[in-house]
Amino acid sequence: MHIDLPEKRYYGIGEVAKAFGVNTSLIRFWEKEFDVLQPKKNAKGNRKFTPEDIKNLQLIYHLVKERGFTLDGAKTHLKEEKQKALSNFEVIEKLQKVRAELLKIKEQL
Repeated sequence: MHIDLPEKRYYGIGEVAKAFGVNTSLIRFWEKEFDVLQPKKNAKGNRKFTPEDIKNLQLIYHLVKERGFTLDGAKTHLKEEKQKALSNFEVIEKLQKVRAELLKIKEQL
C-alpha cells in the first residue's frame, strides 16, 4: 500500500488515519496492541507520529489488512522477523512505485 503523506517530522493521528484509509480508533487500537508503535504525545495528549512510526504502521497494515494475518500472528511475525519483513515490505513498496511510474509512461505513449 502506498500512502501519500508529505515529508514531516511528525504527523497527527487524523492525517495518518486518512492516509491509510482507516478510522483513528484503529490507529489507537494498533498502538495499544503493537509495541513498535510509540508515538510521542504533546502537552494536550495529542499523538505525534514520526516517520519511523509510519513505516511500522505500513508494515502492520500490510500484514493485517493485505496479507490477512491475525493480530497475534502479526505480533509474532514482527518479533521474530521484523528486519526481514521490513526489508521485504520496502522492496514491495519500491516495486509498486516503479510499476506506477511505468504505467504513467505507458499512458503517455
